[in-house]
Amino acid sequence: MTELVSASAASARGSGRRTFLSLWLGQVISLVGTRATAFALGVWVFQQTGSATWFAAIALASNLPAILVSPLAGAWVDRTDRRRVMIGADTLAALGSLALLLLVATGHLALWHLYAVATLASLVGAFQFPAFSASVTLLLPKDQYARASGLVQLGRTGSDVVAPLLAGGLLGSFGLTGVIAVDLVTFLIAVTVLVLARVPSPPPPTERRSLWADAGSGWSWIRRRPGLLWLLGLIASFNLWLPLALVLTTPMVLGFTGVEELGLVLGLGAAGALAGSFTLTAWGGPEGKVRGLLAFTPVLALGLIVAGLKPSVPLTAAGLFLAMFAAPLIHGCSQAIWQRKVPPELQGRVFAVRRMIAQATAPVAFLAAGPLADGVFGPLLAAGGSAVGSLGGLWGVGPGRGIGLLFALLGGLLLLTSVFAFAHRPLMAVEQDVPDAG
Repeated sequence: MTELVSASAASARGSGRRTFLSLWLGQVISLVGTRATAFALGVWVFQQTGSATWFAAIALASNLPAILVSPLAGAWVDRTDRRRVMIGADTLAALGSLALLLLVATGHLALWHLYAVATLASLVGAFQFPAFSASVTLLLPKDQYARASGLVQLGRTGSDVVAPLLAGGLLGSFGLTGVIAVDLVTFLIAVTVLVLARVPSPPPPTERRSLWADAGSGWSWIRRRPGLLWLLGLIASFNLWLPLALVLTTPMVLGFTGVEELGLVLGLGAAGALAGSFTLTAWGGPEGKVRGLLAFTPVLALGLIVAGLKPSVPLTAAGLFLAMFAAPLIHGCSQAIWQRKVPPELQGRVFAVRRMIAQATAPVAFLAAGPLADGVFGPLLAAGGSAVGSLGGLWGVGPGRGIGLLFALLGGLLLLTSVFAFAHRPLMAVEQDVPDAG
């Protein structure tokens, strides 16, 4: 009997791994198309407007709606079939891409159309993220969570390597129409995989409560665990400094070189994230996830400083590679902690609230990026700027060099944040103080 139970358990684990890998592959294929379109449209916006503010506004539209609806989305995910949630999310996102394709093909594409579609994609992503993350917990054993997180990020960063190259080739041959058409095909593949997959759901709740009450329970669960609350605050601070740098990478690089070089820089940055994700997948991360997370933060900070130091494609690419290598290791360690500590039946709402708080700082970064670049740091190192005499010799003078100076400041802030975190006992002891779920 014992052997029979063991064989059954092993079969279930094998089936879960296969389902996870198929879902992961479908989402990776979809991400390649989505991010190729995002790259092509981002270049289009900057070339049309020449403004870092308008460019950063797309990032804001891509993130703020998800943050606002995340608690309700997470509560809904815990009440329904998570596979159907993901199918619906991918289908709605595909409809947004179809609308863009028709607008481009008919010559009616306007700036506000991009913001509308970005808003739609953000809203459906608010449902897809907790549905996918909570499904992974049920498909895999605990000791595989960090590796799974690494593999998920490997797919995301791999798509970032491929997407700029794919977009550049398609733009040259077929224009925006070709890029968006490929995006639609990748959505179709992802939906097909989801339709064929079997994704488990936790037992339905025994107590009937309102959607609003369930949404609030995610925050209540986190608030009662100070170590996790501090971990959440730490990641929220990282999500202020890093997105501020990443959203300004395109205008900084285009300030001293062209689109092809920009694709190379972004591709190598994505290759750094790919290497970090691969490292996490193969290694599984350190035993102490919090200490590992903080150990990689100085690497991220140094990368930002190097990336902004000179108007040089090799130097910027090297710094971005280093920063993006550290990022998935940091976030993978955090994800593994949350997956171990949160009960599966609560993960939809808890992960959604966690995402809302962790990413609430990103819109601040996107709102501040344009004014900081165009109105504060840009003029400092423009020709005749007030900081040319003191800092121009190190950072250079001209378009984009003020953004390079901002990169150095952001690196310093990341270092200060990690030093503060090391001194905070509830955060450092969270893995011992909060028991594993299940």
